[in-house]
Amino acid sequence: MEIPTSPAEYETVFGAQKLEWLHLTGTPRFEYPIDYSVAVLRVDAEAGRIDFVSRWAPDAYCHYHRHLGDTSILVLEGEHHVVETHDYETVHKTRQPGFFATNPGGDLHMEYGGAEGSLVYFSCQAVDGRVFDVVADDGRVLRTATIDDFRSGRLAS
Repeated sequence: MEIPTSPAEYETVFGAQKLEWLHLTGTPRFEYPIDYSVAVLRVDAEAGRIDFVSRWAPDAYCHYHRHLGDTSILVLEGEHHVVETHDYETVHKTRQPGFFATNPGGDLHMEYGGAEGSLVYFSCQAVDGRVFDVVADDGRVLRTATIDDFRSGRLAS
């Protein structure tokens, strides 16, 4: 599959109207507004790879998390923010449409959409079927999301 490089190519390759979106929101235990949706594009369980798109509502976050394997991203629409937390610093990155990168697993971060939201393509390497950990502010793992969670819709539960 060719990775689209523009919103128009995204529509051609993935057909946004045909995607099944899984909507995720936060609970009162999270101190930030969580409102994003995920649509799975492809799963190769044997290779441990999952490709999906995520759509953020304006100024809304996804859960604080850590990808467990290598992850490639492509910002398709909107301004996309990433706040990485390291031992001795916090780094805020603002990414525009067309931004592409491949990152190793392990970094703690939050992501959120800009004033008009954002749409981002992800290709994630799973580690033993595990894609990412949702992490509490104190570093505790609250949940580990698996490829099966994405496929079954349990990601939202």
